[in-house]
Amino acid sequence: MSVVLVTGASSGIGAATAVRLGREPGARLVLVARRADRLAETAARIGGARVLAEDLTDPTAARRVADRVEEEFGRLDVLVHNAGAHFGGTFAETGSGHVRRALDLGFEAHVRLTEELLPLLRRSRPSVVVVVSSVAGRIGLAGSGAYSAAKFALSGWTEALHAEERPRGVHFGLVLPGYARTEGFRHRARRASPLRRWTVTTDTAVAEAVARSVRRRTAERYVPRWWRLPAAGRRVVPGLHAAARPAIEE
Repeated sequence: MSVVLVTGASSGIGAATAVRLGREPGARLVLVARRADRLAETAARIGGARVLAEDLTDPTAARRVADRVEEEFGRLDVLVHNAGAHFGGTFAETGSGHVRRALDLGFEAHVRLTEELLPLLRRSRPSVVVVVSSVAGRIGLAGSGAYSAAKFALSGWTEALHAEERPRGVHFGLVLPGYARTEGFRHRARRASPLRRWTVTTDTAVAEAVARSVRRRTAERYVPRWWRLPAAGRRVVPGLHAAARPAIEE
């Protein structure tokens, strides 16, 4: 038996990831998100899963999730951090509160949950943590500053834990999608353009990348893979992206 916990599993990439990992032999899924009704729909698609309706921005939620997993399963083999939302708008328009909200959901909630689950992950080794970040966690673009702040923090933190926890049998890896068509991020303008629609991927493609990262224990995977090139180019030539469009479009 392999116990797999997926956050943000009520829709989009999280739901697709839960369904994909639910096809793995012997997998027992634990689904976490705010919307109990949508979690139940995802569980039905899998054929059964433990549903935990929790708002991970509540500082007490992580402890409740960890207690339930410990009590029911006594182990955790795979943790997929996917919970999040896009926080668009320029800093001048939205201010510091917008950044704090993005960091709370897109970074600090993951940190709190990992802190509570890490002892269980260590006892269940070899175990895997896959963090779904974003290309916006490598390339900061206008109109997505708050979102990028959370994703940059998430990417750097994951890289540090990759080095810290590997000797203890816990693998940390990143999946960094580019433009992905989901419930919240539809990218209408990009999909309407014949020249740019090919750059939009799907939630199922990201879910497959997560599954491969779990299986192969990769440190970093872009979706699609060609996003590695502009991300690397940004490091080599700072400011290369300065005239680019915002990272997320409606």
